[in-house]
Amino acid sequence: MTEVVVAINALKKTFGRQGVLRGVDWQLKKGQVVGLLGRNGAGKSTLLECMLGLRESDGGAVTLFGEPVHALSEASRARIGYVPQTADLFDWLTPVQMFDYFSALYPRWNDARVEGLMLRWGFHGEARNKPIGRLSGGEKQRLSIIRALAHEPELLVLDEPVASLDPVGRRDFLRELVGEVIDRDTTVVFSTHILSDLERVALDVAFLKDGRIGLQAPLDELLDGARRVTGTGAALDALCLEGEIRRERHADGAVSVVARLSPAELDSLRGMAAVRVEALNLEDLFVEVTR
Repeated sequence: MTEVVVAINALKKTFGRQGVLRGVDWQLKKGQVVGLLGRNGAGKSTLLECMLGLRESDGGAVTLFGEPVHALSEASRARIGYVPQTADLFDWLTPVQMFDYFSALYPRWNDARVEGLMLRWGFHGEARNKPIGRLSGGEKQRLSIIRALAHEPELLVLDEPVASLDPVGRRDFLRELVGEVIDRDTTVVFSTHILSDLERVALDVAFLKDGRIGLQAPLDELLDGARRVTGTGAALDALCLEGEIRRERHADGAVSVVARLSPAELDSLRGMAAVRVEALNLEDLFVEVTR
């Protein structure tokens, strides 16, 4: 049986009168790579912070590696890597000094990997010894990513990790993620608004909507089956599509259904004159699921 790394049950978080997380149930298994999607303000960062115990929840339970998140052992904490949306570093230290400090905290800290990443990502010469507070936002984000990868975590949580990186930096990071992290059977949660990046690395996609995980499935499976089917209400009602996600009536009386269709359902729709079937890409599906 595959190990459950993250187990979230009925997780709730409220800010004032606004319920951001409304009973989230979610599981992540060993080696699973999940892209977390949701509109701005949907609560993605809040979910990840509550998942890691960085923000107190208002109800529900979270376990990581089988331990309650509020009582994690030091050994379990050492198995986690986290890249926040905004780099949280020691601005008064240099990159070399900061990594020397963190290396003493993690038994599996990999100095050779840190050195290799620093060289590949532009931290050589003066950049190695410049106070972090004087570095650019993109350079700070690179350092944050190096810090998260250096101890070879078994759970890697990335909250918009490439938001402040230029296209070259994003490409370098994604290459590192695919080549070094995913191949080690690391469990990865990757929140991003750049869908093209997500398609390069995510094996599964989860959509956060209305405070819950509204849909999760393998990305290839979603894209293979996601369709917009348009026709009369009577025609679509007669089809009884089981994977219906959303239904919309148009001014001309036509009805559109967005659904995850099985191979049998796709076969049954081929050649039907009464309906029109359109394939959806990830951006289309994101818009439809989170609407």
